[in-house]
Amino acid sequence: MPKPQIKKLRVGWFSFTCCEDSTIVFTELLNENWEAWKKLIDFRHARILQTKNVLDEMDVAFVEGAISSPEQAEKLKKIRSLSTMLVAIGACAVIGLPSSQRNDFDEKTKEEIEFILTRFNHLDRVQPLKELVKVDVEIPGCPMDEKKFLATVDLALKKFKII
Repeated sequence: MPKPQIKKLRVGWFSFTCCEDSTIVFTELLNENWEAWKKLIDFRHARILQTKNVLDEMDVAFVEGAISSPEQAEKLKKIRSLSTMLVAIGACAVIGLPSSQRNDFDEKTKEEIEFILTRFNHLDRVQPLKELVKVDVEIPGCPMDEKKFLATVDLALKKFKII
């Protein structure tokens, strides 16, 4: 008799403009949690973990980094539309800093970097996620607060009736 399909939490991990320190912390947390999580979590999209990623319906989207280009803004909106719960990961995603430091540059410095912004199609302002989409949970820190991240994973596993 075949085993019944076990429901798993459908998760995506995404990174925008940041140093990706929370992604490093996340991969380190896998060292201790992989055996349990592989039975409970279906990583739909996580470039750090796999080469075959799909951008489809997710229970939870973990999003690291601030938004600095129109392309990033559109992708974030798509991620939000496909996720039931969106979690802002780290300082850049939550408050925009330090990625958004250029928002406060003086006029001379802004003029000096204008060619870079134009060349890479950057927005005039770097934005935290909540300025563009609804954020359900914020996990601050640079890198993220590990305990709050683990508590959020547990919360999601319970909310979506995985455990």
